[in-house]
Amino acid sequence: MSKTVLISVFDKRGVVELANFLDSAGWRILSSGGTFKKLTNECLNLNIQEISDYTGVEEMLGGRVKTLHPFIHGGILADRSKETHMDELKKLGIGSIDMVIVNLYPFEKVIQKDDVTMEEAVENIDIGGHTLIRAAAKNFKDVTVVVNPSDYKSLVNSLVYDSLNLDMRRKFASKAFSHIMRYDYFIANYFGSEDENFLIKGWKKEYNLKYGCNPQQNCAAIYR
Repeated sequence: MSKTVLISVFDKRGVVELANFLDSAGWRILSSGGTFKKLTNECLNLNIQEISDYTGVEEMLGGRVKTLHPFIHGGILADRSKETHMDELKKLGIGSIDMVIVNLYPFEKVIQKDDVTMEEAVENIDIGGHTLIRAAAKNFKDVTVVVNPSDYKSLVNSLVYDSLNLDMRRKFASKAFSHIMRYDYFIANYFGSEDENFLIKGWKKEYNLKYGCNPQQNCAAIYR
């Protein structure tokens, strides 16, 4: 039985190559918006279906609502080890979604522009993608979530060598939770945090230090 992957990305680096590989490996692809258009234009004979066709609900509100649907999130969140979950999916005609490839609107980049408006910033707060990532990461036991194009090679290798195990899915999930935590930090910081009980700060790794670590230690690094 073929597995299903949902692909919806703003950063489209490597997505065509990844989709071609997954298709050749027998995966069925669900996609939406610009990602669907890119894949259908640049890939030949993909087994791909637009999410609006799959759910029976067109995108709405100028694209604000694309993937927020029980057919999508039920397929991601169902615990495959629970017979009641799988029976409910079958009863409702919902298929399982086994992999989620998603990255988010570039909120951090947008707010760095000198002339950015509040309206532009708000439009770049990703809702659907954020929800997909969180759902897939929560159910890492059954679902693989990848948020960074730099991890596509690792994902492909793990599928080729049949090494996409629970530990690797947990590592991908950890990266996903870190990704959305940092994303939310920039949103909270942009609006100005009014909660004095919490100090929120996001740090991004710039590079490892060349010297100063013993062999048994992780490398020290500079974060900004």
